[in-house]
Amino acid sequence: MQLGLIGYYSDFVVYPLVIVILAVAGLAEAGEHDAPGWIGTVVACLVLWTLTEYLLHRFVLHHIPYIKDLHDRHHVEERSPVGTPTWLSLGVHGLVVFLPVWLLADFATASAVSCGLMLGYLWYITIHHLIHHRHPAHSSYLYTLKRRHAVHHHVDDNANFGVTSIFWDRVFGTARL
Repeated sequence: MQLGLIGYYSDFVVYPLVIVILAVAGLAEAGEHDAPGWIGTVVACLVLWTLTEYLLHRFVLHHIPYIKDLHDRHHVEERSPVGTPTWLSLGVHGLVVFLPVWLLADFATASAVSCGLMLGYLWYITIHHLIHHRHPAHSSYLYTLKRRHAVHHHVDDNANFGVTSIFWDRVFGTARL
C-alpha cells in the first residue's frame, strides 16, 4: 500500500518497542530456569524468519492478486514508501502467530516465537530499506544483498526472493548472481 512517511517509518519504532515489551514479559514468565530455552526459541524463530521471508516473497508477493499488483509497483517505484502498514503486519502477526501459540502452549513460548519472528521481520525491513536507499561499499555484505535484489527487480523477478539471505534461494534453485 502507498504509505506516508510516518506510516513507512513506523515499523522501525513500533516493532522494537513491541519486541522489548514481549521479551521482558516473556522472560519474566519463563523465569530464570527456562530463560535459556526461551532464548533458544527466539534464535530458532529468527532463523525460521528467513524461510518465511523467502516463501512470502516468492508465493504471496508474486502470485496473489492485489498483493502482486502492489509488489509490482514496488519493482517500478523502488524508493516510494510502498509497504504493509504497521497495524496490518502487527495484527496479522498477533492473530496468526502469537495468539495460536499462546493458546496451544503458553505465554512464554508465544512471546519467544513472536520475538524471534518479529526480530527477523525487523531485520528484513531494515535491510530492504537500506538496499533501496543507501549506497553501500562494494566490498560489503550489504552491497552483495543490494546487487542480488537489483537482479530480482530488473533482470529476473523469478529469482533471488531472499532479501536478507541467499540460503533459501540456493536450496530451492532460485539463486541468480
